[in-house]
Formats: sequence, C-alpha cells, structure tokens
Amino acid sequence: MTSKISLSVLVPVYNEEYLLEASLRRLEVLAQSPWLERVRIIVVNDASTDRTGQAIVRFREWLAGNELPRFQWIFLEHRENRGKGVAIRTALGHVDTDLTVIHDADLEYHPEDLVKMIPLFVTEKADAVYGSRFLSGEYRRVLLFRHSIGNKLLTLLTNLVTDLNLTDMETCYKMIRSKILKSIPLESSRFGFEPEITIKLAKRGARIFEIPIRYSGRTYAEGKKITWRDGVHALAALVKFGISDRIYVADEYGSEILARLNRAPQLNKWMADTIRPYVGEQVLEIGAGIGNLTANLTPTTVYWASDINPQYLDRLDGLRQSRPYLNVQFTDASVEKSYPAEEFDTVICLNVIEHLKDDEGALRNMRVRMKKSGRAIILVPNGPGIYGSLDRVLGHYRRYTREQLLAICLRAGFNVENIVGFNRIGSPAWWWNGKVLKRTTFGLWQLKVLNTLLPLIKLVDRFLPFAPLSWIAILRNDSQTVELGSSEFGHGTRTAAAADSA
Repeated sequence: MTSKISLSVLVPVYNEEYLLEASLRRLEVLAQSPWLERVRIIVVNDASTDRTGQAIVRFREWLAGNELPRFQWIFLEHRENRGKGVAIRTALGHVDTDLTVIHDADLEYHPEDLVKMIPLFVTEKADAVYGSRFLSGEYRRVLLFRHSIGNKLLTLLTNLVTDLNLTDMETCYKMIRSKILKSIPLESSRFGFEPEITIKLAKRGARIFEIPIRYSGRTYAEGKKITWRDGVHALAALVKFGISDRIYVADEYGSEILARLNRAPQLNKWMADTIRPYVGEQVLEIGAGIGNLTANLTPTTVYWASDINPQYLDRLDGLRQSRPYLNVQFTDASVEKSYPAEEFDTVICLNVIEHLKDDEGALRNMRVRMKKSGRAIILVPNGPGIYGSLDRVLGHYRRYTREQLLAICLRAGFNVENIVGFNRIGSPAWWWNGKVLKRTTFGLWQLKVLNTLLPLIKLVDRFLPFAPLSWIAILRNDSQTVELGSSEFGHGTRTAAAADSA
C-alpha cells in the first residue's frame, strides 16, 4: 500500500431521521487525514419507515451547495427492510478503495477516531483495526451496565472461538482492507455480522489490531435499537461461524475448497517432516498457499514463498513481519520470467504441476532457477483410476502413475534421486468422495478425524494395503548417476541421460 490511501465508509441506515444528517456531516473530519487521498461514502437506507428518506434528501441538497474535495457520495435504497448485514453487502458492491469501515448512522461513534486507525495499515501492515470502547480512550459515556456485560460476554466467547484477545468484538468501528473484506463470503443479515466477520478474519490469519476510541452510547429512550434478542442471534452466529470454514468467496483458484484442508494442520506437518531432510538453505516454494508448509520449514537463510492467488500472497506477506529472511512474490510455474531472479539450492513444488497443462515445461522452468546439484521436491496426486469430482473442482488436469511422473522428470532434465509414496490412508477416502459420492468438497468430519488420528496414521501408513494418494519425487539438477532410494519400487538407476537415450 502506498502512503496515500483511499477509504470507503459504509453507512447502513434504518429509522434515523433525527440523527442521520448530523452523523454524516461528522465524516467531514476525514478530510484532515494526511493519509487519505479519496473517501467514498456509501449510504444504504434499509427501507426506513420514518422520515429518514426525507433527511437523506435534505442532506443531498446540503451537499450540492457544500462540495467536499476528495469525497464521493453514493446513496442506495432497499425496498424492504433486510437488516444491517444485507445493507453492508449492498454497499460492498460499490467499494473500490484500499480500506473499508462501517459507520452507524447515529452519534455514538466519533469519526475523528477513524483518522487514528489508518496509519496502522502502513506502519504495522494491519489487515484490520478495531476501535475498542473498553480500552483507555479519552472518554466514554457511563450507562447501560447490563448491555456492556453482554458485550464483554460476547467478546469473551469470540476470543475462545478464535484464540484472539480482543477487548471489544461488537464495536461498530472495524476498518478492514477492502480486498480481504470483499473476498470473505458474508452471510449474516442482521447483527450477526460482528461475530461473523471477526471469526472469519481470524480463520484467514488476518493481522488484527485495536486502538482505544471514544464512545457516546445512547439509551433506548434516545433510539438505541439493539436488544437482548440480538445478543441471542450473536450467540447463534458464534456457533455457526465457529464451525464453518466458509472463509473465501468462490474463485478461480479454488480458495474456498482449499480452506477446508486447513482443518487438518497435522497433514501439513507430516508433509513438512517428510521432505525436511532434503531442504537446503536457499529455498523457493512454488504454490505456497497461505503458508502452512512455509511456517513448518522456516527458518532458513533465504526463503521465497510464491503463489498466483492474490489472497494467498497477501496472507504470505503478513508472515514477513516476524521472518526477515522471507520473501514473497507472484510466480506462475508455467512462466519462467515470473520466477525470482536468484538461484536456489531447493525448489519445493507440492500439489501444483497437476494443475498445469504443460507440467514438463514447468519442471524445466524450475531447473533454470536451481543451482548445480540443487534439489527439486515435487508432490503430485497418484492414481489416474481414482480421478473424480474432487479433481475436477480443484482444477487437476491429471493424476500420475509413478512411471508417468518418472518420465516427465527425466525429460525435463532432472536426475531422479527418489520417488516415494505418501499418505496411503487418503486413497480410499479420495475414491469414496470423488468417484462414488461425486462430492465437490471434503467432508469436515472426515478431516477432523484425520487430523486427530494422524500421529498414529504416520506410524502405520506405509504398511497399509492401499496405493499412496500422492507421489513425492526428489530430483537433482546434476549430471551424476543416482539410485532410486526405495527397493519397494525396484526401478534402479534413472538419469536424464538415460531418458534421452531411450
């Protein structure tokens, strides 16, 4: 993000005829921020039944005679009342800025505090900043003890679900990077939005900060709308979204499907433990995703984590704050020019080349960035016979036999140090889900069971009477003759020169 930032302010409105105009005029203070180059304010009238519509007309007439530089105003209407969450989703469709924040159409919050939140996105690389009413702000209005207890209880339960240490989950002032917010599937119609967005940000690994803000709460006599019933709905939202792993909008990268695999972190650890003996000190990881393997294999002297998914690249970039040796870059395995310019002693490419039409070309590209005698570690799915609906939805062009994998590695110029089977327990599950049931996602309970049992599975996996779900190939970029390490396969010596002569 550059030093100049654009901000969208979403203003959901329902029956605020007396306060709306004053609340919107307060937003003028955003012009004082040295960080903001443009402010877009999106007002959504959620089918108010009072004279809120007339208040909006008066305010727009005032705007016509009081033009505010750098401010853009958009006014939208719902024909029927659909709730705060839906109003936010409606407004999000018009967001084209770096950051987004929600501003209620009353006078409880002070937009001057928004100005203090913006620098954290530059100085701390924040993904979200919450304005806390319970930290030590300059002041807060003292009232509604039982309401504040409800807020703190909901915050406590949210912290238990997310393992965060927020002080105010229910705050209206949540400023979030727009790319992240728009990539999260929002489902809540009403006040369940607050726990939903917090839980989903936590599951996305977002860098969340809090700052103290002032709060001028109002009484129910003054027009406060939230009640104990909304607290019950928030509790239900905590349960629903605590269980759910729907944290990515469906996209071309299959982000929403791959997110479910994160429910089995022990599988990533197992994979990292398997390849760690072959990993050097100058590492390029292609297809790093959200960094599960990266976190397991670092630290190293130099580590480049790359992907083509912009959401994953943002997540990987967040890992750099505590890892000075980590670099993040867009890299398309099929495009040699997109690779980092330096050379590496290790290239890791797990669950990538099956997504590419030209898998052999991608392997050749990797060799260009490898040092002499460097290693490439490749993982691909095994078994063309179990290709099914899960492969299609994940964008797999193929599954490999061991012989097919060996052949393309040799044609790409590598010498094959070893090819080993990985994760035999996964094969019957993949066949059952993808070939028999024709599912397009993984069963959540299956992944939870797998994750729980993995410490035991790792001990017995190689003795199971199933074909491995994946192959891991250890490749060398040299001209030496090498032996395939496992007598289980019995293929003997395989070199690039042998492949050429064949």
